[in-house]
Amino acid sequence: MKENIRIIISGGGTGGHIFPAVSIANAIKELHPEAEILFVGAEGRMEMHRVPAAGYPIKGLPVAGFDRKNLLRNIPVLIKLFKSQRMARKIVKDFRPHAAVGVGGYASGPTLKVAGSMGIPTLLQEQNSYAGVTNKLLAKQAKKICVAYEGMERFFDKDKIILTGNPVRQGLLNPTTTREEAIASFGLNPEKRTVLILGGSLGARTINQCIMNNLDKVKNSGVQFIWQTGKIYIEEARAAVARAGELPMLHVTDFISDMAIAYSAADLVISRAGAGSISEFCLLQKPVILVPSPNVAEDHQTKNALALVNKNAALYVKDADAQDLLLDKAIETVNQPGLLKNLSKNIAELAFTDSANVIAKEVLKLAEKYKEEHGC
Repeated sequence: MKENIRIIISGGGTGGHIFPAVSIANAIKELHPEAEILFVGAEGRMEMHRVPAAGYPIKGLPVAGFDRKNLLRNIPVLIKLFKSQRMARKIVKDFRPHAAVGVGGYASGPTLKVAGSMGIPTLLQEQNSYAGVTNKLLAKQAKKICVAYEGMERFFDKDKIILTGNPVRQGLLNPTTTREEAIASFGLNPEKRTVLILGGSLGARTINQCIMNNLDKVKNSGVQFIWQTGKIYIEEARAAVARAGELPMLHVTDFISDMAIAYSAADLVISRAGAGSISEFCLLQKPVILVPSPNVAEDHQTKNALALVNKNAALYVKDADAQDLLLDKAIETVNQPGLLKNLSKNIAELAFTDSANVIAKEVLKLAEKYKEEHGC
C-alpha cells in the first residue's frame, strides 16, 4: 500500500514565524488531505500551544538562541543545541518525512540540518528582506528557498530562490464586516478617522510608552484609536488611561482575537516592521507607519521597513524618535485622505496573493519526487 506523504515543519519563537508555518500546513492539507504533518518547535515557546490549537501535533526541542553580547553564557546554549540535534535525529528517524520545511526560529536549525544530512529534501521560507542566521546556515543543503523580497540572491543561490511572498493568517482576506460595523464593535464612532496601534502579542514597549505619555494628544486629536498593548503592558496602560480621565475616543485591549475586524476599522495602522505583519498590510492595502524594533537580529525590521519606504508604500519613524514624533505623525497622516490613498495604492502593488499555496505546491513536489526515488 502506498504511504501517505509525511512533512515536517520546523521553526517558531514568535507569531511571525508560527502564522506562516500554520498557513503552509493548511495549504498542504487542502492540496493533499491525507498528508501527515508534524511540527517541531522550541520548548517553552509560543508554538508549543499555538500549533496544537491549530490542530497539528508538535514535538519540542530544548534549543535556545545564542547570546551575541556575552559569549560565556553560550556554554549552556551549546549543550542544549547538542541535545536538540540528538532529539531531532530521533524525531526524523521515527517520523520518516518525505520533505522538511524550515520557517526560521531556533528549532529549525537542528531539525533541518539533521533532515538534510539524512538525504531528506528541505525547503526554507525566509520572511525578511535580510536573511536570518539560521536560514543562511541551512541554505547550502536546501533544495528550494522561498522568499518575500527581491534581491535575496545577496544571501542565497539564485537558482534555489522562488519569490513567493509571506503566507498570512487565514481569515484576514474577504472580511464580512464593513468599516462602520467594525468601528462600532470597538465602541467607537464610525464617522471619525481611526488609527489601529499594534503592540504584538507580547507588546512593543516604545509604542506603548509613546501612547501612555501622550494621552493628552490622544484626547485632543479629533481622531480615535484602537490600542492593542500586548499582555505585558495592559495593566500599566489601563492605569495611565484611568489617570487621564474620560477618553471615549480610545479603545484599549491587550489582545485582538479577530484581526480582520480590527483591520477593517483602521484608516491607518501603527506597527513594528515584522515580515508577517508587513505582508498583511500589503494584502489588505493598509496605510501604515512602521516603527522597527531595534531589538532584533541584524536590525532586519529596519531593512523590512525601508524596502517599503523606498517605494513610497509606508511611512517610517525610528524607535529612538517615536516618543517625540510618532503620535503627531499619525494624527497628521490620518487626516490627509490623499496621502492615505497613495500609501494604500503603493503598498497594494507589493502584495503577493496565494503565497501559502505556492509554497505548499513546492513542498509537495519535493516530497513526491523523494517518494518516487525511494519507493516509499
